[in-house]
Parts: sequence; C-alpha cells; structure tokens
Amino acid sequence: MTQPAFEITDTPRGLAFAIAAYLMWGFLPHYMKALSHIPAAEVVTHRVIWSVPVAGALLLILRRTRDLQAALKNPRMLGMTCITAALISVNWGIYVWSIASGRALDAALGYYINPLFSIALGAFLLREPLTKAQMAAVALAAAAVVVLTVEAGSVPWVSVGLTLTWGFYAFFKKSLPIGPNQGFLLEVLILLFPALGYFAYLAATGSSSFGTSFSDTSLLLGCGVVTAVPLIIYANGAKLVRLSTMGILQYIAPTMIMLAAVLLFGEEFGRARMIAFPMIWAALVIYSIPMVRQMRKRPG
Repeated sequence: MTQPAFEITDTPRGLAFAIAAYLMWGFLPHYMKALSHIPAAEVVTHRVIWSVPVAGALLLILRRTRDLQAALKNPRMLGMTCITAALISVNWGIYVWSIASGRALDAALGYYINPLFSIALGAFLLREPLTKAQMAAVALAAAAVVVLTVEAGSVPWVSVGLTLTWGFYAFFKKSLPIGPNQGFLLEVLILLFPALGYFAYLAATGSSSFGTSFSDTSLLLGCGVVTAVPLIIYANGAKLVRLSTMGILQYIAPTMIMLAAVLLFGEEFGRARMIAFPMIWAALVIYSIPMVRQMRKRPG
C-alpha cells in the first residue's frame, strides 16, 4: 500500500475544533430537553430551516459558493446528496424524539456503537479486511444489542436507528466530491422545501409552536445555530487532526449524553444496561488500542 505524500498531524487548532464540536454535541440534549414539549417533527423542521442562513452566511464569508453552484447543476451529486439529506433528517428525528421521550441512554448507546458499525460497514460494503481485534469488538457490540433485545422483548430501535442512519450518512458523505461546509448547506437546502411545507401546514392548522411564546420561538430559532455550528466546526477540525485522534475524541459526546441521562434526566440504568454498556465499553477499548498505539508511534 503506497503512503500519501504527506500525513496529517494533530494541530492545536484542529484539536480545539474537534473537542469543541464534541462538547457541543454532548450538551445538545439539554437544549433538546427544553424543547421536549414540542413534537420532534416540528423541532427537526426548525433545525433545517434555521440551519440554512447559518451555513449560507459561512460560505459567503469564506467565498466558497462556486462549488455549491456547480453541485446544483450536477444531477448525480444532487441525487447522492438527497440520500445523505434523508439519512441526516431521520437521524435528527430519532435523536430529538429520544431525548424528549426519556430515551437519552439509548441515544448514547447508539453513538457508542457507531464507530463499530462503521467498521462492519466497511467490511461488508467495501470488502475491507477486519483484524481479529476489530472482529471481537464488533461481536461484543452485537452481543450487547442482543442483551438489550432479550431483556426488553424488542429491538432497541432508538440505538439501532441512530447507529444505522449516522453510519450510512457518514459512509455516503465520504463519496460526495464537495467540501463539508458546502455539502451541509446543500443538504439543508434540499430539506428546506419539505420543511417549509410542513411549517406552512402547522401554521395553517394552528398547530405550530412557533410564535406562541417568546421562549419557544427563541429556542426554535436557535435550532439552526445548535445544529449547524457543531457540524461546521467538526468538519473543519477533522481536516487538522489525524483520523485516529478523531476516533478517540468521538467518545466525548455519548459519554456526556449518558451522564446527563442518569444524573440530570433521571433515567434508570437498569440491569440490561448494566450488562450492555460495559460490553460496549470493552468493545471500544479493544477497538481503540491499535489507534492509541499508532498515535504514540507517529511524531507530532
């Protein structure tokens, strides 16, 4: 396998961006909890609508609108972006619903499983070989899902749904030949039309929470910032740190979500979770050890 002409090293700026993004995602459940009295579909609608001006303003400031204009004229790219847009919208919907419904622990589990699912996805769809450690980690994660399924009598669909939607979103996102900031704006622009249609329907039927109170309106307006800013910061940080470093840092957000669920939201850490979560943590340790060794070997 040929080596690249240059290798990305961890820069202080990149680490700051990456950590900031994961911390923001870790605090996001608190924001969504404040919106728990509003239906998830309406919250997602406002996440889409108000992300457009935030992402659009950034591209104008950076003067990177040409790639977006070219993408809008490319049917293949538009088709691929429709897929990623659909996946991220479903992911947002499951996530918002899970926080509002007292299922934040399930959300945390889903994001813990995600890197292991990405490994399995690469093996099945890209024929990437799995190491013994990776196979053990994926098997442990699958066993943890089985434990939760047997205990509850049904598949933990919140965890599985978040894992599948985010995993496939990241998978297809890699195939888009467009910058991450431009790609995100293109996604929310595609989602804007159905979002505006649903917003108009809610307004026409008197079901909209927007404008009913100052607090609700302010929180819904803020959905654009809390949605777009972490994604944009993450996308820029990912360019300035090693992939292995991002792999370790990604555990920050689900850990914060889990702690908030137990300590602040009062969710029960029952017997099945007491078994399943340590299994997932063990799988992540097995998965992370090679990355940590690799980080120590490399200079910078």
